[in-house]
Amino acid sequence: MHRRALLIATAAIAAASRASAQEAWPSRPTTIVVPYVPGGPSDILARTLAQQLQARLGQPFVVENRTGANGAVAAQYVARQAPDGATLFVAASGILTINPLMMPRIGYDSLRDFTPVTIAISASNLLVVNPSVPASTLPELIAWLRANPDRASYGSSGIGSSEHLGMELFTQRTNTRATHVPYQGGGAAVTDLVGGTLQMALLNMATVLPQVQAGRLRAIAIGGRARHPLLPEVPTVMEAGVADFTSGSWHSIVAPRGMADPLAERIHAEVTAALRTPEVAQRLGATGFAVEAGSRAELTATIEGETARWRDVVSRAGLAAG
Repeated sequence: MHRRALLIATAAIAAASRASAQEAWPSRPTTIVVPYVPGGPSDILARTLAQQLQARLGQPFVVENRTGANGAVAAQYVARQAPDGATLFVAASGILTINPLMMPRIGYDSLRDFTPVTIAISASNLLVVNPSVPASTLPELIAWLRANPDRASYGSSGIGSSEHLGMELFTQRTNTRATHVPYQGGGAAVTDLVGGTLQMALLNMATVLPQVQAGRLRAIAIGGRARHPLLPEVPTVMEAGVADFTSGSWHSIVAPRGMADPLAERIHAEVTAALRTPEVAQRLGATGFAVEAGSRAELTATIEGETARWRDVVSRAGLAAG
């Protein structure tokens, strides 16, 4: 009888814990904040997740685009919200690792002011050139840049973006020079790159892949650690001869700081389960992104590691604000 009573009590405690976890998610709609305009990778991720989570949990999820200051406006807003699960944030890698280096008074701390959930998706950056550039390989491009130090310009999705810092790292590693032209988003940079106003760019794979596949841009090298399955013939930058070089971006899910661990773990479980569904993997994979759905600790470690990595690049390029 004693054993039976113990089993009943244990089962009751487990059931109560599950019920408590279910009640921990707010009954009102959950807002997923996106720091950029609709249509980009962050927005696609947020709307895909909202659809999946709404189906899983049976309650409303809404996407809210809060743009400005390269993502800082949205980050500051989310940092001030209650840690009750009613607000989630799609934070791109640059928002958490580069912005604080370049804007010391940015108004948020990436580790202190957010509760980590997961790195959701990642994509390598792709080094591309306008077809007018007489280079088909990375050594040829480096030779052309050295012979024409004042002719080359490159575009990015903004000052402090992974494309900007990636190209700064590239020029530092190869002892070359090119003029940076920042845009309000990668799409605008691609337009000028195709038109010939720009000569080159190291842009997100998802942004530039259609133009490469259509033959309007020439792919030189992949910024990731491995070749991409959609462009298997294109080598990585390291394969092509530039040591210790990677460039890419990732998008994470974070929540306001101070969230209780049980709720944070539940959000992590629901978000990663949604990310791992075949529908999500297929939709995001077709754009060049890979689903990560890693642990909360992995996100924290990545923020710390990449902040240290980019600090040296920012310092050598003289990009940090006073």
